[in-house]
Amino acid sequence: MNKKKDLSCVDCGTQNCKYKDRTYPEFCPTANLKQEDWEWALERYDEKNNHEVTIASAEVEHEGYCRWTRVEEIMQFARKTGAHKIGIANCIGLIREAKIFARILRANDFEVCAVICKVAGKNKSSIGIPKECEEIGPVMCNPILQARLLNNAGTDLNVVIGLCVGHDSLFYKYSDAYVTTLVTKDRVTGNNPVAALYTADSYYRKKFFPEKAEDSEKKK
Repeated sequence: MNKKKDLSCVDCGTQNCKYKDRTYPEFCPTANLKQEDWEWALERYDEKNNHEVTIASAEVEHEGYCRWTRVEEIMQFARKTGAHKIGIANCIGLIREAKIFARILRANDFEVCAVICKVAGKNKSSIGIPKECEEIGPVMCNPILQARLLNNAGTDLNVVIGLCVGHDSLFYKYSDAYVTTLVTKDRVTGNNPVAALYTADSYYRKKFFPEKAEDSEKKK
């Protein structure tokens, strides 16, 4: 196995890609970038909708940097891209948060269409999901149908609120409108998944790095 080929951006200690006049590690994607890949990306950015989103995203970042909450950023992004009808794809466990967000959107003159994850009310086992998965709740999450119904409603921008891992992936795949995420579900950390990263070398050390836990036990 060629270890150099396995290295990528997370293995870099320089972050020199932020600067034009710096050197890069030999494994750096920037240093090894093929002109055809860069040109392919540039062509995509030049497409009308992508160009508008790129400009709007940069403006929102600049104007609201460390000042706007993500709720405010989403509304400003929607305004800049001309999105008026906002779709909400939410987990049933975060219906309260979805209602608050919808209330905020409506107070700011946006139209709202929300589809909850349990739409259609079908049992998990009805589509081949193992029966034991119904132990934590019999009804399947339905992200593909959520996307379909929001597509049918003609939403301009869709916002994910707490869809499960994987269900969010399917929603992103089938949504016709651009998608952004307001809440990322993490049942253990109160929907603050980055907390697990911040504690990866302390409280969660044994859970995330089992080999280190074994070493620790051996030293006792």
